[in-house]
Amino acid sequence: MDKIVTIYTTPTCHFCHMAKDFFEANGVAYTEHDVLSDLEKRQEMIRRSGQMGVPVIIIGDDLIVGFDQERIASLLDLA
Repeated sequence: MDKIVTIYTTPTCHFCHMAKDFFEANGVAYTEHDVLSDLEKRQEMIRRSGQMGVPVIIIGDDLIVGFDQERIASLLDLA
């Protein structure tokens, strides 16, 4: 079963763009939430991660703060 991937981003976040490019290059479907314009999703991200920085990436039950390509690849069985 494919893991559900969610990413919390802002439009100007370089690491957010890197993460989305990585997902697209590897054919990984994801749901994106822009926490700059969506206050509800920003509050959800902070509640789930305890962080205000982006990206916050959730893969299945695993939460990653920042773009940790090696860990993301491992969690998605791309390694």
